[in-house]
Amino acid sequence: MVVSKKIFIFIATVILFSGFITRDNDIYFEINKGIDIFGRVYKEVTINYVDNLNPQEFMLGGINGMLASLDPYTNFIDSDQQKDIDIITKGKYGGIGATVGIRNDNVTIVDLIEGYSAQRQGIRIGDIIQKINNTIITRENFENLSDLLKGDVGTSVSITIIREMTDEKMVFNLIREEVEIKNLTYYGFVPKESNNVYLKLSGFTRTAGEEVKSALLELKSQKNIESVVLDLRGNPGGLLDAAIDVCKKFLRKNQLIVSVKGRDSLNVKNYYSNEEPIMANAEMVLLIDEGSASASEIVAGAFQDHDRAVLVGTNSFGKGLVQTLIPLSFNTSLKITTARYYTPSGRSIQKINYSNKNKAFEKNSLLISKKFKTDKNRTVLSAGGIMPDTIVKYESGSRLVQKLLADGVFFKFATGIYNRDIKFDLKNYNDEILIKGFVDYLQNEKFEYTSKTQKIVEQLIETGKEDNLDPKLIELFNKMKNQFEVNLVNEVKKNKEDILYNIKEELAARTNGRQGRIIESLKYDKQFASAVNILNNPKQYNRILK
Repeated sequence: MVVSKKIFIFIATVILFSGFITRDNDIYFEINKGIDIFGRVYKEVTINYVDNLNPQEFMLGGINGMLASLDPYTNFIDSDQQKDIDIITKGKYGGIGATVGIRNDNVTIVDLIEGYSAQRQGIRIGDIIQKINNTIITRENFENLSDLLKGDVGTSVSITIIREMTDEKMVFNLIREEVEIKNLTYYGFVPKESNNVYLKLSGFTRTAGEEVKSALLELKSQKNIESVVLDLRGNPGGLLDAAIDVCKKFLRKNQLIVSVKGRDSLNVKNYYSNEEPIMANAEMVLLIDEGSASASEIVAGAFQDHDRAVLVGTNSFGKGLVQTLIPLSFNTSLKITTARYYTPSGRSIQKINYSNKNKAFEKNSLLISKKFKTDKNRTVLSAGGIMPDTIVKYESGSRLVQKLLADGVFFKFATGIYNRDIKFDLKNYNDEILIKGFVDYLQNEKFEYTSKTQKIVEQLIETGKEDNLDPKLIELFNKMKNQFEVNLVNEVKKNKEDILYNIKEELAARTNGRQGRIIESLKYDKQFASAVNILNNPKQYNRILK
């Protein structure tokens, strides 16, 4: 009996696990088959195609095409892109401390980091880059700009710029320095006389948690901190460990921060706050928007599920996937989505289901919004990002202001003022001077703006001509169009507050860099004002969280 029982157990075990063995064998057979076919195709085409091919670029095309069938976060990192990964993981790079972008079709300095060579030697926001070393710079080679500006610490780079509004050409010979990326771009008591701390967190490299800790300790030494506004708007995320480290500064010890689950649903890794928080009792508001993604959403989800902060703003981006960096040969690597993360209540906030894209996935899954509960039994939803507790939209509702922003008009106007005024001081420019100067600028630049109503009438005219309507009716439409033509002076006055805010923000950036821009923007920030109002109203704060 004993022997037969053992035989029965052995047979049952073989039957139980044979499915897994067969499954694994099938996968490895298909993988080896795919490698063989892919290799043969690559070799045959490279050797026999009618025109000569670049083997490396052809291979990259095949790899990128394959990965494109997955999600946008799974990427092959070649040797040229490797330094960008190093910047994210290490938070440092060799450079001049300048951010460059496209403004009015010109490659332009759009931001400077205080204390580094570009700012110290006199490069200004708004300067147009004409040449780097011997390379002429245009928007066509803009994507290669990083390779030209960044390099080994101690090496030199020559930059020829044209100063906007003065047509002055200047050559700067700069030494590349180790530029440390600051995650915490601003911190301080705002309003200044209050006990409310404002923290602007713009990224999640390895030092994010320590930067937050140092800032809070510094501010606590000045006076008591009663409340905190943590601003994660526009923060695209970064490292998982950095998000966890930031959470530890505010959540109670042993509270769950996030859970990570890979393909094997039984293999779950839970991350807890394992230290005493610096800010255990201060009331908090957390600001988010559609630019808050990844690590930002981990922090927002943990704070919301534990009722640690009131969330204000608009829905976050909705990225609930975790990537792992796998080193490959020849200084390349693979960034691959290996897991999903879940907030403490158990919800996934992933918005887009990439498994529905094509046949590369064995089965499709639906992303259904489900209800979950916070610690205090508030209802929160999965899928679709993090929904704030209080929705406050940030952008201007004015079509004129949106067009002025899209066309870079505020940027160019502020650059002109700053470059023409040798002893520039924002205090010398009251609201009336700025508005009058702005109207004159728009008229000199022949700025064109069509109202929404005028556009509708223009469409009516075009459609009427196509349909061969009575000419008298077309004439009537044209008279209507003239009646709706915009008086630019009146439109500017109507949107005076929004226009002044954008002008002053740009001017503040010219004199005090990133911090000046942030300080000025908070004066007109509806979402920040809403956060302060909630913190100043204990009944409203408690009602939202309880």
